Amino acid sequence: MFGTRFSVRLPMLGRSTRVSAVLPQSRILAHATSQSRSFGFAVSQTKSLGFAVSQTKSLGYPASQPWTRMPLASNATNSNSMRFFTALRHPGKHQPATLYRHMSTTRRTVDAPIVGYWSLFCASMVFGIVVWGGLTRLTESGLSIVEWKPITGAKLPTSDLEWDVEFEKYKQHPEYHKVHVGITLEDFQRIYFMEWFHRNIGRLFGIVFLGPAAYFVAKGKVSRRGAAKLGGLGVLLLGQGVMGWYMVRSGLKEGMRERDDDLPRVSQYRLTSHLALAYVLYAGLALYGWNVLRSNRLARGKLPNPDHLRALLLSRDIRMFRRKIAASALLVGTTCLSGAMVAGLDAGLLYNEFPMMGTGITPPLSELWHEFYARGNPSNMWRNFTENPTLVQLEHRVLAMTTFFVLSVMWWRGRGLQLPQGSRVALHAMYALATLQVALGVTTLVNGVPIANASAHQANSVLLLASALRLYHTLRPLARI
Repeated sequence: MFGTRFSVRLPMLGRSTRVSAVLPQSRILAHATSQSRSFGFAVSQTKSLGFAVSQTKSLGYPASQPWTRMPLASNATNSNSMRFFTALRHPGKHQPATLYRHMSTTRRTVDAPIVGYWSLFCASMVFGIVVWGGLTRLTESGLSIVEWKPITGAKLPTSDLEWDVEFEKYKQHPEYHKVHVGITLEDFQRIYFMEWFHRNIGRLFGIVFLGPAAYFVAKGKVSRRGAAKLGGLGVLLLGQGVMGWYMVRSGLKEGMRERDDDLPRVSQYRLTSHLALAYVLYAGLALYGWNVLRSNRLARGKLPNPDHLRALLLSRDIRMFRRKIAASALLVGTTCLSGAMVAGLDAGLLYNEFPMMGTGITPPLSELWHEFYARGNPSNMWRNFTENPTLVQLEHRVLAMTTFFVLSVMWWRGRGLQLPQGSRVALHAMYALATLQVALGVTTLVNGVPIANASAHQANSVLLLASALRLYHTLRPLARI
């Protein structure tokens, strides 16, 4: 062997650069200077601020000079952080020392901040789509477009002929004959626009998500793990579009036109699935965005006292509280989905009083558990849980009050814990939104489900879920970057 190989990481602004060298065993010297501060070398451990490198480029230097200064402030090195690297070569050896610098391939460990902001913007778009979708359901506009044309359907009819064609298509389906009986063309245009706008903001969201996601991955703005998450969210987005049309198809069945006792409405199962995918997509985008921004603050040293915060989040009380908040967030999501079952069955139009249901806290058992919903098969009595409007409303009431009680307990317990400032803000927001959600639910019910109240009730449910997820995220342990 002509020399000794060693490897160090040089911390730069925003990245770490690994430098490997083969130098004579007799004399090895490494030195680095900066305009404002000195940086130490760690042979085996360093703090990486977002990059790890894997491929080398060999740089030789003249063998005639015993001292050779080799500048590292090239296109990949920040000159304000590292000025130069000086290697001493033994002049008696004929084998030149070689400096290996990893330049070609970089692998991110922290996604770029813009990815986090973009992800949160996408989450806000999902929130808007959910709210408008609820309005579409409340105005009974969801079945006004009877075809699924992902590309050509983006165009709104403009001429009288185009509107007449769409109106005639609508007249061929059962909703025109049982719900919007004798509707005029002008009224049809209003409900058509509600559904058309809902579908088009969904198309717009697809462009806003898929285009930048592909760009960020292609430009190396995200890590491998981040790219996998974006891929999963993209699949979820495409599945959401398919589920939306699958839901609409359930309300266009021709058989509903012949049955006098059957009003045309979308399947409550498919409606709930459609909303569930939206909630999961919203949660995934929000958690991913928050995580990216938090990691960047930690990597750039903008998170105050990270060691103390890390120790606090790893304490036993905080870990137990975090698990309970995760379970509470799951309970909030379950209650939201039970509300979708209520909407799908129009169960909110029954028993418009609170806390009573008729003459008691609960309706008679014969009304809650009826053989009609078994469809002639006694083994199918379980369908009362999902198809009996009276029982579905009771289930939602029980879940809602249970959720409010659990969140109240979590708020009370959290007040006595040493929580970070961000967690404490999220805790109070969660409790305030939970109280508001109960108030909106009760006023919506007792007033016969007015559109404004019902829409606010659904919108606030998303905000309540977001506050619970935010609280959970602020309690997650800090990653080591």
